[in-house]
Amino acid sequence: MSTIGAMLRKAWHYWCKSIGQKAFQDDLRADRVAIIRTVWVVLHIVTCVFIIAHNGIRMNLWSF
Repeated sequence: MSTIGAMLRKAWHYWCKSIGQKAFQDDLRADRVAIIRTVWVVLHIVTCVFIIAHNGIRMNLWSF
């Protein structure tokens, strides 16, 4: 179980680096900012998927 936790911490560390610099020196506050940034990234991805799906339906690439 500890190896999974270590892998998740490492993945979280890399993800935080990928979404921007650390906002605060305090880890708790920095993690909160990273969560907000993550929600923002997911929102953009979901929006793009809906735009692509809508255009695919309008162009008759998919039929529902």
